[in-house]
This record gives sequence, C-alpha cells and structure tokens, in this order.
Amino acid sequence: MSTATYQKFELLRAVRNRQALVFTVFFPIVMFFLLAGPNKDNHNFGGDSKHHTGLFAPQYYMVGLLAFGTMIAVLSTGARIAAERTIGWNRQLRLTPLSARGYLRSKVVTGYLLALISVVLLFSAGISLGVRLPLGTWLHMTALVLIALIPFAALGIAMGHVLNDDAAGAALGVGGSLFAFLGGTWFPITGGGLFVDFCQLLPSYWLVQAGHVGLGQSGDPWGVKGWLVLAVWSAVAAALAMWAYQRDTRRA
Repeated sequence: MSTATYQKFELLRAVRNRQALVFTVFFPIVMFFLLAGPNKDNHNFGGDSKHHTGLFAPQYYMVGLLAFGTMIAVLSTGARIAAERTIGWNRQLRLTPLSARGYLRSKVVTGYLLALISVVLLFSAGISLGVRLPLGTWLHMTALVLIALIPFAALGIAMGHVLNDDAAGAALGVGGSLFAFLGGTWFPITGGGLFVDFCQLLPSYWLVQAGHVGLGQSGDPWGVKGWLVLAVWSAVAAALAMWAYQRDTRRA
C-alpha cells in the first residue's frame, strides 16, 4: 500500500466514523452552546457594575473550548491506533510497501484534519452567537493553535502504541482532561507561585494562550518561554512516539 493510498483511506475512515466525530469534534460544540448560549448577550463576562471586563461571553468560551476541542481531536489518534493493534491491522500494514514515516505522517495528518474540523465548527458557532474578529486575528489564532498541537499529536501516537485498546480511550480522555484543566481551559491561570510556574511548563497552557489571541491579545502570546516549552515537549514527544512505534514493531 502506497503512502498516498493509505493517507486517503485514513482520512475517509476518520470522517465516516460518526461515533468518533461526535465525541471528538461535536462534543465541544455542544458544550459551547450550553455554556455560551445563556450568556449570549453578556459583554461584561466575569465583571460587575463596578468592574467592566469588556469580555464577550461567547467569545471567551469559544477560545477556551478551542484548546480543549483541538487537543482531544489530535489525541484521539492514539485510541484508533490502539484499536488497530488489537485487530492486527498494524501487522498487516508492515507487510506492505508503506514506510514507517508514511504511516506516522498519515496519523498526524488525520489528527490535524479532525482538529481543523473542530476549529471551523467552533468558529462558526462563535460567529452564530455574535463573535466578530478581524481576519488577521482568526488566522493568527489558528496558526498558533496548530503549532501548539504538535506535542499532543506525537503523544497520541506514542500512547496508541504503548496502551492496549481497553486502556487507550480512558487514558487519553483522562490525560486530555488533565492537560486542559492545568492549561487553564476552564479557568484563567494568573498570578505567580509554584502552581502557576508548573502550569507554564505544560504545552496545554500555551495552547490556551494561543486561543487567547481571540480575546484581543496583541503580539506574541508565548514569548521565549512559550516557544521553548513547546519545542522541548515536541522533541520529547516525537522521540517517544518513534520509540513506541519501533518497540511495537519489534514485538509484532
């Protein structure tokens, strides 16, 4: 099987899997409307009569769920890999001309496709409730989010090759939720202290900061520290994914 054929097969399989799409793509949309719908006219989110925040509630929820939705989308690749290993599909693929690089690239591209679907749906949901941003802001936010997803794409592949089918779904769900919690998806992480310093060492924190471009944050939301954290996590996660794949290959 050629790389192009396998990539086409993977993409079609991903978008035709209705159950996976519901839980990895549409679930954040449901959460958005449940949270933002009742607050669609709130232009002082988190404030009161004396303190005006200027935050539009649907806009705040949109950028917050952007990090959660895209992260879960790329991590879900691991669950599909674990399922394929269970039925022996990976062993069959190794008998074809498909290279290891082509296989791994196809998994990353599929995860990013689901992430982009999540981005488009969340942006559309935000616009439907009145979110309006300059085109440059939409593009800037999207580009940074896609960069920040690199370590999560690699982690999903690594976990898919280490965990079995029964454990992968639960582990990826719990891991993604924990990353989202410590990244500031559900509440802002501000100030100083050991907890904040720890959170800033996680890639999910900077993924959330990428989404905050949509709250009017100008310039580079990451700075040197953010880029360094993402670079280190990406390198380590990619090395772990390659090790896990090679380990699984030797055991097959």
